[in-house]
Amino acid sequence: MPKIKWAGVVQNTADYQSGILPATAKKLNMPDTMGEMMLKAIPFLIPSVVIIVFSVLFKTLSAGQPVIAPLYVVLGFLLSFFVGIPIHELLHAIVYPKEATVYIGIMPKQLTALALTSYPVSRNRFILMSLLPIILGVIPLMIFLISPETNRALNGLMFGLMVMGLTSPYPDYFNVYQVLKQTKKGCLLQFEKDDLYAYQTLPRSASQLID
Repeated sequence: MPKIKWAGVVQNTADYQSGILPATAKKLNMPDTMGEMMLKAIPFLIPSVVIIVFSVLFKTLSAGQPVIAPLYVVLGFLLSFFVGIPIHELLHAIVYPKEATVYIGIMPKQLTALALTSYPVSRNRFILMSLLPIILGVIPLMIFLISPETNRALNGLMFGLMVMGLTSPYPDYFNVYQVLKQTKKGCLLQFEKDDLYAYQTLPRSASQLID
């Protein structure tokens, strides 16, 4: 478990992602701003939307009647926003090793929370870190599918949680796609300022490092 610190309102993400990179580090080709990245990541919402739509259609057609109470859908959305988003960022953070320090904060203008650090992790661990919050959508999805069709309150609550849990990580899906596309197995990945870098091995001495 890494050291996790609350950063509060974040104005500049680069303030919390300043580390040391080896001279061989290569910057990945990623969008320049968070807004641009979220826009380019929109196609990665499609699989989640398909899963959500088909799960509701399947359950509703099987029951032959509505299976969701709308009021509880709203409650599920609210729980996801006020409770699920902080947990989402904690799930990102806990994947880092104990030597890392991860800052969790919010950017009110973007209506988003962030887990920020500059610490090298393996390609596989980076992918796990990026995708772990999906469980906040997968668990409600499974409960929704197996819950009684007549329990409209539970179904509505799980539907709200499922929608937010499966769709909110779409920028993370985009990041994973880019890492798989642009890096090789066995590399290390590290955020530095507002950019993501990849390199093959950890530096052996200070002479190999750059700020």
